[in-house]
Amino acid sequence: MALKKETTLLNRFNDFNEKNPEVYELFKKFTFQAAGKGHKRLSAWMIANRIRWETQIETVNDDYKISNDYIALYSRKFMKDYPQYDGFFQIKEMKRV
Repeated sequence: MALKKETTLLNRFNDFNEKNPEVYELFKKFTFQAAGKGHKRLSAWMIANRIRWETQIETVNDDYKISNDYIALYSRKFMKDYPQYDGFFQIKEMKRV
């Protein structure tokens, strides 16, 4: 009997991100836009909901079903990729990854 590989939240996020790179591109675009307008801190949920708005209301593209579970991981990825924005998103300890 083969053991099933455990699917962690991080594994699911990485898989989603790999299959949907446009989501992270939008996350970066809207975050840079907000920072460019002078925001020093912002909610990652606000960015995620802007992505949802743009992809479900403003465009005719397929809907991106962004799990709420991924929002914290996108904010962490952004701040890791762009350390000059460390602290832009408030983060809390994640109980499950």
